[in-house]
Amino acid sequence: MSAPASTIPIVDLGPYLAGERGATDRTATELRRALTEIGFYFVVNHGVASTQVREIFHQAARFHAQPLDKKMEVRIDRHNVGYLPMRGDTLRTSTVQTVTKPNLNEALFVARDLPADHPDVIANRRFRSANRWPTDLPGFREAVVAYCDVMERLVQRLVPLYARALDLPLAYFDAPFAEPQYKLRMTHYPNQAAPADDEFGIAPHTDTSFLTLLAPNEVPGLSIRTQGGQWIDAPALPEAYLVNGGQLLQRWTNNFCLATPHRAVNRSGGERYALAFFCDSAIDWPIAAVPTTVGPDKPPKYPTTWYTDYMIQYQKRTYDLLADADQQAAE
Repeated sequence: MSAPASTIPIVDLGPYLAGERGATDRTATELRRALTEIGFYFVVNHGVASTQVREIFHQAARFHAQPLDKKMEVRIDRHNVGYLPMRGDTLRTSTVQTVTKPNLNEALFVARDLPADHPDVIANRRFRSANRWPTDLPGFREAVVAYCDVMERLVQRLVPLYARALDLPLAYFDAPFAEPQYKLRMTHYPNQAAPADDEFGIAPHTDTSFLTLLAPNEVPGLSIRTQGGQWIDAPALPEAYLVNGGQLLQRWTNNFCLATPHRAVNRSGGERYALAFFCDSAIDWPIAAVPTTVGPDKPPKYPTTWYTDYMIQYQKRTYDLLADADQQAAE
């Protein structure tokens, strides 16, 4: 057993994406180490154009530069799409800190861009709604949808590596991720010159996702908690995506893979934007421990989980505005 990692590894996807002989196994071994020792890793040579990354940061800044009343026109709804205003969520689900103060950030959440006549949209199925788009930002929707399409394709290239890292057939996750659930969170963090000990841009938490892709960021601010209990700052690596596992990956692998706590505080002196792409399996896919992580001496630690049930419970505890909206919907 190797010692818990204290640095974030860098995984070069170039040879794997180019189909080089032996690259799949080598890259999967690196992933396995990252997912079980620290829970985070950087990917380089991932195929996402730097021009598209710059464009999506530009679009995030455009959206958040609008007056508050314009942003509130697309206020977040029970499907978790739309605008979350400043201090709109409190991460009471943190496992490493008692959190009492709301997060000092604002965010726009975007999901798969389903058309208004999609059967799930018409049925108002939870987490399968149409997006809430701003009306006065020409080109915004098109740029965001194009970016989400690229992120989805990158996830679909990554999941065979996760399968191999878990000693599963390469295609094991192909069907669950043929049309995955995803959310792009476009976050704005104002500067916190001297934050209190219990005030964060986003408080210590673990993601709910199977995996999260955080876009290359020139402005640092993210810290992660190692298995040894130390907080380390994630460096700003040019053109490198930061990837981490979340609670549903942890459940799917019977705690073999980590869901690592992380937090963010913006002390840069300026504005900070972050673009997190949270991705999970298809909405109806049952999440149960994969066969290589259970056995006679390793029983499943969690019941079979479905995305909708899990996310409803998570949101009730996290999003202050949504708790009120759900109550109103029930009355």
